[in-house]
Amino acid sequence: MKPILEVEHITKEFLIGGEQERYLALRDVLSNPFKKLRQPPKQQFKALDDVSFTVMPGDSVGIIGRNGAGKSTLLKILSHITPPSSGRIICRGRTASLLEVGTGFHQELTGRENIYMNGSILGMRRAEINKHFNAIVEFSGVEKFLDTPLKRYSSGMQLRLAFAVAAHLEPEILIVDEVLAVGDSEFQKKCLGKMNEVSKSGRTVLFVSHHMGTIAQLCRKVLVLNKGRVLNYANDAMAGIEQYLKLNKSIASFENERTGKNMVSPQKITLSNAGGEQVDEFTNKDEIVIDFDLEFTELPANTSLFVSVLNQYKMPVFSEEKGITGSRMRLRIMPEFLVQGSYSLVVIIHQVPNEQYFKVEDVCQFNIIDTDSKMIIYNNYNYNYGNVFGKSSWE
Repeated sequence: MKPILEVEHITKEFLIGGEQERYLALRDVLSNPFKKLRQPPKQQFKALDDVSFTVMPGDSVGIIGRNGAGKSTLLKILSHITPPSSGRIICRGRTASLLEVGTGFHQELTGRENIYMNGSILGMRRAEINKHFNAIVEFSGVEKFLDTPLKRYSSGMQLRLAFAVAAHLEPEILIVDEVLAVGDSEFQKKCLGKMNEVSKSGRTVLFVSHHMGTIAQLCRKVLVLNKGRVLNYANDAMAGIEQYLKLNKSIASFENERTGKNMVSPQKITLSNAGGEQVDEFTNKDEIVIDFDLEFTELPANTSLFVSVLNQYKMPVFSEEKGITGSRMRLRIMPEFLVQGSYSLVVIIHQVPNEQYFKVEDVCQFNIIDTDSKMIIYNNYNYNYGNVFGKSSWE
């Protein structure tokens, strides 16, 4: 059986501007017509660098990586929205893409007209669209507004209609870029169920998400991107997820982050144990020490450091906040609090109530290893014990 998709040595380069200089206004030109505007030097940036992989019919592939890894650029190339700088793609099936809300829709046309137009773009005949029309409308839940121009729809309504069209018109390859985050929880469940149904029917799904729980639930394979290159293409989704989580480090440096509005920012965030060793692995009986080295010229009043601990699915487990009084702060997480698993940090520095100076997500990844609790004893049963040991008692 031939692959339905072959990606061979894809590279995508962009030109980015250098240091900006003052532009010339009309009065500058009139006062000195011989003065020329010197263009800032351009630099080449590789969003993708020699990316190769194959996808077999019926595969469900999760594409994961940190922000800026090249995920969305790859999907745009696979969807023929933008061409690669080099390399080639061999596609042996009809592709439907859902990259942004309203992609491929016309705001002035009604919902009904957009269904037919989008179906035609996907290569469907009118008879084929008619066959699935009622299912599309029912799934999207926009019956009352079917003959209303799309510009009157909310973003959620546009999302539901766009997903319904893409999923029901039987593409061989369905490409989805985390648009599910826009919908409510009930619609997200419907989307995941439909994508699962599409995959089980023998069609192919490529799915980008930062939610590792969804990737683990939906995808059998995982493509891990890092700085535009393929770090791993794992046949085991959990193995790929674990490698992605290891991209985070126990020390995060932000020496070049403080610009303009960032009046207060960290230079470094460090994880260590109670003995002062910089580590990224702890037992459940270890104290976890998080040190923040802060930089500021003048500390604004009411400035706070907010820290949230995320679990392996990037959901918050607990948060702490403390007013900043100096350039070094320390947060201690007590022993026997976090259960076995992978965690990372969200760090925000803000001035109460509404001024934010700094924010970084998913940094300082660390692991908790359980050595002797009931989680080890019953591990073969795959019980989910949550993320924290409860403070409770039986009577």
